[in-house]
Amino acid sequence: MNQQVYRNLISGRSTGLPAALLRFFMGVAATGYSLVVRLHNFLYSKRWLEIHTADVPVISIGNITAGGTGKTPLVIWICRFLQNKNVPCAILTRGYKTTQNLKLKTQNYVDEPAILTESCPQAKVIVNPNRAEAAAEAVDKFGAKVLIMDDGFQHRRLHRDLDIVTIDATCPFGYGKVLPAGLLREPVASLNRTDAAVVTRCDQISESELSRIEKKLRLINPDMVIAKSIHNPICAKSLAGEKITIEQLKDKKIFAFCGIGNPDAFLNTIRNTGANLVGSKIYNDHYHYTNDCLADIYEQARCLNADLILTTQKDYTHYALRNTQYEIPFAYLAVEIKFTSGEDKLKQLIEDALAGKIHSCKNNSQ
Repeated sequence: MNQQVYRNLISGRSTGLPAALLRFFMGVAATGYSLVVRLHNFLYSKRWLEIHTADVPVISIGNITAGGTGKTPLVIWICRFLQNKNVPCAILTRGYKTTQNLKLKTQNYVDEPAILTESCPQAKVIVNPNRAEAAAEAVDKFGAKVLIMDDGFQHRRLHRDLDIVTIDATCPFGYGKVLPAGLLREPVASLNRTDAAVVTRCDQISESELSRIEKKLRLINPDMVIAKSIHNPICAKSLAGEKITIEQLKDKKIFAFCGIGNPDAFLNTIRNTGANLVGSKIYNDHYHYTNDCLADIYEQARCLNADLILTTQKDYTHYALRNTQYEIPFAYLAVEIKFTSGEDKLKQLIEDALAGKIHSCKNNSQ
């Protein structure tokens, strides 16, 4: 099912009998999925399923909803924070559609691993669905002193010393239902096991809505640290290597496209720069671009007299896009996480994890 059609369906925007029947059957499937997730968490909470402990502190960055919530910019921020303290770190990630050349022993990263490798050159990025194996490799082979587990909230097989969850302010609780009836990967009550929540894209909702999100988080977990942030656009970078400032974007007509979990947030970020967004094309998350679909994007942009074709850094990592040459330039919007509140508390939590304080408290409570 197309991603936009799916979101319209689960959000209730799609009406009529066929949509209502689909939502009913999705609700039945969601009940079964929820039971499996609850059993999974119960077995780990009782330690009836084995939990592996790394020899160094593990910081997990995750979420409770499917789709883009801003995990990758937060992983980069934490990695740079540790590097500024001269603490060697490694990033553990599952990867997505990573191809491996066994003969050359090289990997071709796309999506998040490619961004992490480019943005954190001093950190070792290890792609392995088995996080326990990846942790051992990071410590034994590369000498990492801290491990950052990307998308780790549901991966409870590896013990973590600090759990941080990102909450997308534009869709914080996945329409209130677990997959496939909503976007929740597990019930919101699971947030009671996190140490901190970073609410992202706070500039895209009202203060009253932001206050309601914070109140709900406090009801679930009164002890969690809550930080608020925005996706701050830095500049646009053309595929030819040209840097386009945010001020320069305001004078351009933009055609945008993306294949990410939350495309509306990306389009809103472009609009917030003051650029003239003349059109857009949305693909499913992790979309595999071909030369034909890129030619189609270019043709749509040309018909709308666009000056620039803009996408996300994640989409830019795909080989076909990196090798695009057209009269209208292709570029990606570079963004970074910028905290509006709670940054100092989050840094202190990381310091405590490095010192073993959070680890000790968790061990005593289990």
